Amino acid sequence: MPLPLTPLLKRPPANDWAMALLNGCSQVFLLRHPLCGLLCLLSIAWGAPQLLGGALLGGFVGWLTAVRRHYPQPDINSGLYGYNGVLLGLLLNAKLAWSPLLPLLIIASAGLASLLLNRWLRHNRRHASLPAYTAPFVLFGWLLLALSDSLQLTNTVADPGQLQDLAALDWPLAVLRGLSQVLLVNDPVSGVLIFIALWLANRRMARWALAGSALGLLLASQLGHYGDALQGLYGFNGALVAVVLSQQQRRAWLVLVGIVACVLLQLGLLGLGLSMPLTAPFILACWLVQIVSRLLLRNFKAAPASH
Repeated sequence: MPLPLTPLLKRPPANDWAMALLNGCSQVFLLRHPLCGLLCLLSIAWGAPQLLGGALLGGFVGWLTAVRRHYPQPDINSGLYGYNGVLLGLLLNAKLAWSPLLPLLIIASAGLASLLLNRWLRHNRRHASLPAYTAPFVLFGWLLLALSDSLQLTNTVADPGQLQDLAALDWPLAVLRGLSQVLLVNDPVSGVLIFIALWLANRRMARWALAGSALGLLLASQLGHYGDALQGLYGFNGALVAVVLSQQQRRAWLVLVGIVACVLLQLGLLGLGLSMPLTAPFILACWLVQIVSRLLLRNFKAAPASH
C-alpha cells in the first residue's frame, strides 16, 4: 500500500519562503511585487550591507511563524507576515552592537510581530477597524530599544554626516535619502533603487513617494530641523504616508493633509522625549486621515436623509 502524500503536500516548497520574503520586503510599501522586494534588498546591500543579514533573518522568521501557525496561505504568500520582521531585523542590527543575543532578539521579535499581526488582521477583517500597517514593528522596536540597557546591549550611533558647504544638489539627494530611510539606510543611491522599485510596481505611487519625501523635507527644514531633514529623517514617514494614502484616497488634498500631519506628529513625538518615533507618525497620520475620510463619507450619505 503506497504511503499517503498528504504530509508531503502540506510541506511548503523550498522556494516559497524566498518569494514570500521578496513580497514581504515590498509590503513595507503595501505592495505585493517580488521584483520591488528584490530591489529593496539590493538597496540595503548597497547602502548598508551590514544590515542585510538582520533583514533576511527577520523576514524568514516572520514567514516561518506564519507557516507553523497555519495562517491563511494567501496572506503568507503575499508577504504580509514578512515586512515587520524585515524592519525589526534592520532596526536591531542598526541600533544595537553585535552580541550573541542580537539574533535571538530578532528571532523573538519577528515571531511575536507575526502573532500580533495575525490577531490584528482577523479583527480588522471582522470589524473593518484601522489597519495595522507597521504597528507591530513600532511596538516591539520601542520595547527592545528601551530594554537595551537592561540587556547590556550597547547602542550604536550613526554618523550624521557633514552639513557644511551645501550645494544645490544636496536637496534632491535628501529627497532620495528620505526614500532609503524607509529601510533605515542613509544613501541616495539606495533611494534611487527604491524609486525604481516603486516605479516598476506603480508609477503613480512612485511619484507620490517622491512628493511625500520632498514635502517632509521642506516642512521640517522650515521648522528648524534642517540637519535631520537633509539626512532624510523627515522624508521617510512622509513618503510612506504618500504611498499608502495615494492608493486609498481619491482626493489629493487628503494625501497632502496626511503628509503635513505626519511631519507635525513626528515633531510632536520628538518634543515629548521620544528619540526614535520610527514609523509611528506614518501610522497615526494614516489613521487620522482614514477617520476623517470615514466621517466625511458618513456625513455625505446622511445628508440626503435630512431633506
